[in-house]
Amino acid sequence: MKKLLIILCAITIIFSYNSCKKSNDTPTYVGNWTKKSDLDGVARSGAVSFCIGNVGYMGLGYDGRKWLKDFWKYDSDKDSWTRIDSFPGIGRTSAVGFSVNGKGYVGTGYDGENSNYLKDFYEYDPATNKWDSIAIFEGGERYGAVSFSLGNKGYVGTGYNGNYLKDFWSYDPASGKWDQITSINGSKRRNAVSFVIGGYGYVCTGVDNGQFVYDFWRYNASTDTWEGLRNISNTSSDSYDDAYAIVRANGVGFSSSDKGYVALGTNGSILNNVWEYDPPPIDLWTQKTGFEGVPRTSAVAFSLNNQIFVTTGQNSTYSFDDLWEFKPNDVYDANN
Repeated sequence: MKKLLIILCAITIIFSYNSCKKSNDTPTYVGNWTKKSDLDGVARSGAVSFCIGNVGYMGLGYDGRKWLKDFWKYDSDKDSWTRIDSFPGIGRTSAVGFSVNGKGYVGTGYDGENSNYLKDFYEYDPATNKWDSIAIFEGGERYGAVSFSLGNKGYVGTGYNGNYLKDFWSYDPASGKWDQITSINGSKRRNAVSFVIGGYGYVCTGVDNGQFVYDFWRYNASTDTWEGLRNISNTSSDSYDDAYAIVRANGVGFSSSDKGYVALGTNGSILNNVWEYDPPPIDLWTQKTGFEGVPRTSAVAFSLNNQIFVTTGQNSTYSFDDLWEFKPNDVYDANN
C-alpha cells in the first residue's frame, strides 16, 4: 500500500507539472472578441455578405433543411438586425457579394435543391429596399468564388463549376457590363478568401483539386496585374513562415484600417485561429487571439467603420446565428 501511495503521488506531481507547464507555455495573442446580438433569422452556413456605408448586410445560405432567400441588415450602433427585401433569385449557398457606389451586388452560388451552379446576379438599392436583376455573370456558372470592390467596379473570380477556376471578371455598374480581366496567377481554387487594403485586392487560401493552396496574390486594377506575395505556408527555407498555419478552405477574409485578416475555416479540422496581414513592404502575418465562439466553417464577415463582425457558419451538423465583434488591437479579456 505504501508503494502504491508513493506511485500515485508521483503520478499526481507529474500530471500537475505538465498541466502547469502547458498553461504557462500557451501563447497569449493580441485581440479580443465580444459577443453581440444574435441574428434574428435562422441559423445557417454558406451565407453571403456585403457592406454599404455603416450597415452590414447578410443573407442566403443553408439552414440544414432548405436553401434560403432571406436577407438582413445589421446596425452596429443599435446592435440590432432588421429584415430587408428578400433576395429575388433562387435560394443558394457559396455566392459572392460586393458593394459599389452605395449599392450591393450578389450572384453566382450553388442551388442545392436542384444541384445547379448559378450565374445570375442582382443589385440591391438600400434607398428603395429593392433588388433588381443585372447582367448575368459572363464568367459562367460557379460557386465558391471570391469577390471584392476597387474604385467604381466589382471583381469576381475563381470558384468551381465541375472544374476548378482561376479566371477573373470586373463589373461596371455605370455600363452594366462584365469584362474579363487578367486571371489570377498561380493555382486555381475554390472556397478561398479575399480582402482589400490600400486600393489593392488580395486573394489567398482555398482548395485546388483536393489540395490546400498556399500561394498569395494581390491585384492592381490600374495595371490589370497580379503580384505574387510571400506564401502562407512553411514551403521554403526562409524562417518567416516557420509558424504559419494559414492554409485552409471556407474561411473568412476581411480588412480593417491598413491590415487584412484570415480566420476560421477548415484544414483537416474546423479552425478558430485568426491571422493578421501587414501588406508590402512588410508582407508578413501575425497570429491574433483565436475566435471565441464555437470554431466553424462557411461563416461570413463584414467591417463597419473599422469594426469587424463575424456571424453564422457551421460545425458538423450544427449551424450558427451568433454574432461576434473582433477588436484586433485590444488586450485579450477572458470575461468579455
